[in-house]
Amino acid sequence: MGLRADGTSWAIATPHTAATDAGAEAFERGGTAMDAALHAAATLAVAYPHMCGVGGDLFALVQRADGEVLAINSSGRSPVAADPSALDGLREVPIRGPVPITVPGAVAGWSALHRTGAVLPWADAFGAATRLAADGVPVSRSLEGELAEDAELFASDPGLASIYFDGGDPAAIGDVVRQSALARTLEAIASGGPEVLYGGAVGDAYVAGLRAAGSPITIDDLAAHRATILAALRSPFQDLHVSVVPPNSQGFALLQMLALLDRLEIDPDLDGPQAARIAHVIEVVNADRDRHLADADRMLVHPSALLEDGHLAGLAGDAADAAAHAHADGDTIALVTADAQGNAVSLIQSLFWGFGSGICEPSTGIVAQNRGACFTLAEGHPNRFAPGVRPFHTLMPVLVHDADGLAGVPGTMGGYHQPQINLHTITKTFVGGAHPADAVAAPRWVVLGAEDGDDTATVGIEEGVPEPARRSLRASGDFGVTEADSFGHAHMIRRAGGRLLAGSDPRADGSAAAD
Repeated sequence: MGLRADGTSWAIATPHTAATDAGAEAFERGGTAMDAALHAAATLAVAYPHMCGVGGDLFALVQRADGEVLAINSSGRSPVAADPSALDGLREVPIRGPVPITVPGAVAGWSALHRTGAVLPWADAFGAATRLAADGVPVSRSLEGELAEDAELFASDPGLASIYFDGGDPAAIGDVVRQSALARTLEAIASGGPEVLYGGAVGDAYVAGLRAAGSPITIDDLAAHRATILAALRSPFQDLHVSVVPPNSQGFALLQMLALLDRLEIDPDLDGPQAARIAHVIEVVNADRDRHLADADRMLVHPSALLEDGHLAGLAGDAADAAAHAHADGDTIALVTADAQGNAVSLIQSLFWGFGSGICEPSTGIVAQNRGACFTLAEGHPNRFAPGVRPFHTLMPVLVHDADGLAGVPGTMGGYHQPQINLHTITKTFVGGAHPADAVAAPRWVVLGAEDGDDTATVGIEEGVPEPARRSLRASGDFGVTEADSFGHAHMIRRAGGRLLAGSDPRADGSAAAD
């Protein structure tokens, strides 16, 4: 098992080998792409605990064998008792601690995914995850880096310290960590279903722990949560159609970027001499996203209006001089699955930042996400922090179709940069003809935006980005250019000529498998 796999019956790519193994086993037992995605997602909640888990959110795009595409939005809301006035005088919502904690949506999202076409029993999806939590999982490269980066914060949390700071030092790569409380939680979810979290004993314990830490969240907040299944948002690009989850997901930004490349007749080679023109398009779209994106019920324009011809024409006219605000990266996972029957899943789940709020509720082992940090405190903005609403959300699964049907199943992490990373991988695969493994591994650049007080946007460039793109970005004079380690990790499956071609990003700790 490596980073590239081709088959005819099924394919999977994830950011951790244990998750790929779990999904492959589901396929081998007769499961569908939905089964494989669910098994992998549950396993990632244990193997990649800094990036996703029971306390996080989930979005997915699912294609059924009959061609129907379903969008799953299982993002949680802010607590009903949240008090925005408590943040008066602050410029932004705190990133860590109890304030940005929102209702966890991942488990309800897993249940919705299971209902869309899984054939294996619900409880089976948690076997590998529960074993890893109870028996231990070796610390990955990514987890080691996260623990070291914010060791003081994480060591100060009793729940995280008891798992990852044995003897006071952060766990290192290869160390085996056990998550006994999480194992019990997963066993309860496997046997009792999502209800044990959303109104049951697990939820009671989780809420009690968070309230002791200062969160206003209640069991009623959890019990009110529902995963939403809705129609995907779809838009053409060249001879393709690209689908995303509607807001509060930022997926529409990718559709805007692709539409503007077509409208402005820009060569969609991000490694080529028109890189600076593409960067301006990204700037304009990022700014438009930041103006409008919020809980769909609070947006001031209908999401479909953001893809209408008049709106896109205005963005095209702004492409030379708009500036985007800089955003931090997020810690998230994406996984992709597909089978020969035509089922496919692009799934993303996340705690937002590494270990989310920085709070692990000790009795359940659940790490609480900090997705509320995506709210703004700007007066009059539709995404302003408020009780009982969903925030602007970075998670954005993607499906690609051509005249013959399903053509690709992309997915990436990368926080606010996900639209750009998908732009890189989709254009490399479907315009440049690259194998998905080569497309997701290729060096990339990302528009980071302008820092507060600075009018010049910065573009981060990974080592190995081709010289024509580097020259274009520097010569434009419109961007500060800086070298960067890496941006996100992406995974993709392409359906071509009856074969399923899968690629997993070497920036992660994962693999691809196919048969």
